[in-house]
Amino acid sequence: MILPDLDSFLSPRSIAIVGASTNASKIGAVPVRYLIEHGYDGAIFPINAHAQEIEGRRAYRSLQAVNAPIDLAIFAIPASSVSAALDDAIVAKVRNIVMFSAGFAEMGDVGKHAQAALTVKAKAAGIRVLGPNCLGFMNVAKGVYATFSPVVATGKNTPGNVGIVSQSGAFGAYAYAMARERGLGLSAWVTTGNESDIDVADCIAWMARDSATQVIMAYLEGCHDGGKLRHALDLASTAGKPVVIVKVGRTELGALTAASHTAALAGDDAVFNAMFKQHGAYRATTIEAFFDIGHGLAVAGLPPNTQVGLLTVSGGVGVMMADEAQEAGLEVAAMPPAAQALIRARVPLAATHNPVDITGQVTAEPEVLEVAARAMLNEADYGSVLIFLAAFGATPAMQVLQQQLAQALRQDFPERLIIFSTLTDAVQQRALEAAGCLSFTDPARAVQVMAAMRFFILHRERRRRLVAAMPALESANHGLPGTHPASPHCGLAAQRSLRRAGYNEADALEALAAYGIPTVPIRRATTADEARRGAQSLGFPVAMKILSADIQHKSDIGGVMLNVGDPDQVGAAFARIVDAARSHLPQAHVDGVLIAPMMAAGVECILGARRDPALGVVIMLGSGGVNVELLGDVTFRLAPVDVDQAREMIDELKTARLFHGFRGAAPSDVDALADAIVQLSRFALDAGDALDSVEINPFMVRPVGQGALALDAVLLTAPPLPAPIAASAH
Repeated sequence: MILPDLDSFLSPRSIAIVGASTNASKIGAVPVRYLIEHGYDGAIFPINAHAQEIEGRRAYRSLQAVNAPIDLAIFAIPASSVSAALDDAIVAKVRNIVMFSAGFAEMGDVGKHAQAALTVKAKAAGIRVLGPNCLGFMNVAKGVYATFSPVVATGKNTPGNVGIVSQSGAFGAYAYAMARERGLGLSAWVTTGNESDIDVADCIAWMARDSATQVIMAYLEGCHDGGKLRHALDLASTAGKPVVIVKVGRTELGALTAASHTAALAGDDAVFNAMFKQHGAYRATTIEAFFDIGHGLAVAGLPPNTQVGLLTVSGGVGVMMADEAQEAGLEVAAMPPAAQALIRARVPLAATHNPVDITGQVTAEPEVLEVAARAMLNEADYGSVLIFLAAFGATPAMQVLQQQLAQALRQDFPERLIIFSTLTDAVQQRALEAAGCLSFTDPARAVQVMAAMRFFILHRERRRRLVAAMPALESANHGLPGTHPASPHCGLAAQRSLRRAGYNEADALEALAAYGIPTVPIRRATTADEARRGAQSLGFPVAMKILSADIQHKSDIGGVMLNVGDPDQVGAAFARIVDAARSHLPQAHVDGVLIAPMMAAGVECILGARRDPALGVVIMLGSGGVNVELLGDVTFRLAPVDVDQAREMIDELKTARLFHGFRGAAPSDVDALADAIVQLSRFALDAGDALDSVEINPFMVRPVGQGALALDAVLLTAPPLPAPIAASAH
């Protein structure tokens, strides 16, 4: 999981620069100059075998020659020199290394092997490494500039409360410049490159503990250790620090590009979405949104509730804002009658429902703007208010009024989010931000920020509910936190390991049933007579299917017969099914035929679990039939999944209304579906590395009170483990 804390790395008391240069154009000259120019107050040791001093500081032939503690060494040297420099660092007892050097894992197999060898050597010596192939880092609050990026030379950023971590150096440099242009102060800035050791998760975890950092912004191309990243996001969530992420590789082409860029495993984008949602990280899809949200959080913080008020001087734009807000899932609740009356007393023709339109009268009576805003914040108790002023807001008089209004409202409602939208300039924006308010020329950007705020508020509330429920959960688990509540069905199954061999449908259903997942009653038959007896014990009509771990698409080969109505039909169906399997797939091992009763109609869906190589066990819920492919109607979570998360998954389906009595149908037993999702999560986790994937399709959700049933299941296991090599006898 998270490795030891990075304080000595990101807050070093002494820094050596290996490859320091007297030539200002060389990479090795840059960090020495930055450290001095930006007031780093620790010891600086330039390492150069041919120079007496660099930037007025004594130079040393080697790290060992320093003969003093070195918290951090910067490697500004070619890849060919890294191995010898690492040996020097080990002897000198260097604690941490920033490796600018490129030419490792990003270059292919040879580079990967070289990087792996360096990583093993560094870890054995207890040295933490950032990179290789990175731009380094900055701890702006402490004047640590361990980077060679030219972006610093174009202008210094101010210390602030936002931490930025990026797997890409180029994006990191761009982010630094964007933050500077927006006046967004930084606490720390880190680029992780190839992540031979320190990765984005380590940096997020450090920022979660760092008192100077209150908002975390991250750029991600891939992930090697999903459990570690999830833990880091949880640390940030527990600390109350919002995380805004840009994750590239949303398309197949993008994923391939990311993998070749920093040797990162891009993974399944839908699974990353699930992880971010589950662990409270907001995913921005554009650079503009990334900075709008990060900036908004840094300036204004989270509002106390998710209720949104829209105040406008233009009815048309008010409608536009309402449309944007609804599409973003915001809660644009109606104004209380008393609040509406307050506004109409000053502006009789105002529209006061929400959006509130005070019309052009504001040009003659600017004070009505404050009357309306106070009514929305006080009587209506909106957590956020967006105020659209059109071009009128750009007039000098209105700019002054906005600043006065921002100061007054934030003083009286310090936790509320106040956003102005009008034509404006950077000077006016900074003035409003100084009062704790935001300003956007486009109200749609403001709506996007409010949607992100809502995401963080809801996650915070869910986390509070989870923490409040922990004593009961721990009691159910005999005082062992972090385990699953005990299930009356899974005691025996939990003790059995999933065998690494083929599972036919009956085997799969029985394995799931042992975990409390309700399944249709079944019978196995290896002869026609056994099939008749099995069908009679279940009751007619029945479904009959070929039973073979080697045949997944049974209907494609004629291996399924439905609505078989009597013993004679059963015998004939048995023969046809077995003959079809032998004809189409003679190499398949056939275990017989499965018989199950035909079930009354319900709402069909798909449940599944698979093991993602980077992120772990992924739980899937999809709508039944062709909807899952035609509409892409599917949602994911990472295991473990609790009941609240299972219900969220159900509500996220595009066809969720089918579970709630759509067009007069009986409401479905959603409780049974949610419980099955939770039990499937437990099954998949307990199966461990033996599980490749499991899919229940269809899973029939019956009317309320009648439960739900797995009607079919496919269980695929990982290949058998290689046999241990016997020791030679001597």
